[in-house]
Amino acid sequence: MTTHFTHCTAFEGHRLIASGELPAVALAVNEVLARGEQAPVLVFDDVTAAPVEFDLRGTAEDIVARLNHAELAADSDYDASNDAAAGPGTPRGRGRPRLGVVAREVTLLPRHWDWLNAQPGGASVALRKLVETARVAGEDRDRKRAAQEAVYRFMTALAGNLPDYEDATRALYAGDRPRFEEKISRWPEDVRAYALRLAANAFEAQT
Repeated sequence: MTTHFTHCTAFEGHRLIASGELPAVALAVNEVLARGEQAPVLVFDDVTAAPVEFDLRGTAEDIVARLNHAELAADSDYDASNDAAAGPGTPRGRGRPRLGVVAREVTLLPRHWDWLNAQPGGASVALRKLVETARVAGEDRDRKRAAQEAVYRFMTALAGNLPDYEDATRALYAGDRPRFEEKISRWPEDVRAYALRLAANAFEAQT
């Protein structure tokens, strides 16, 4: 079974220690702690910027073994929940696939039906296109909001005392990428680079 670890990034103060899969980052953090860290060590999830914690007791082999065990246990719980939802001995049904077309009643005003029926492909095709467009737009908004929250979470944890922090936060939520980049330009290089990395989906595409 292939183990898929969380990707994360560790900082010692404003200096990046390591970035990548959890076991490699954990070992890098362990080395820093063993030599005596010069500043607080924080580890962030690369998607959400939520803090990541792990047990660093024992040897490097002990650390990696615990992480492997925890990840495999999490994968097993996920698979079991899926099986439970499907139900024991549930046969695969015939007919349309699970992601196929589903017939439901839709109630619209006459003018809405007139417009839909006049569209290329008829009412069903037009409705599917409208729903898909709305769904994609909603996903884009959710992705942007999640990215903004991740950047803000990281900035609050590590950049709260840096120059122009508040202005950078306002620019982030205003969707003003040039101003955001300007306001973080004097931050330590590693902090600035990671903030921009987290912010990849926080701004509308520039045209």
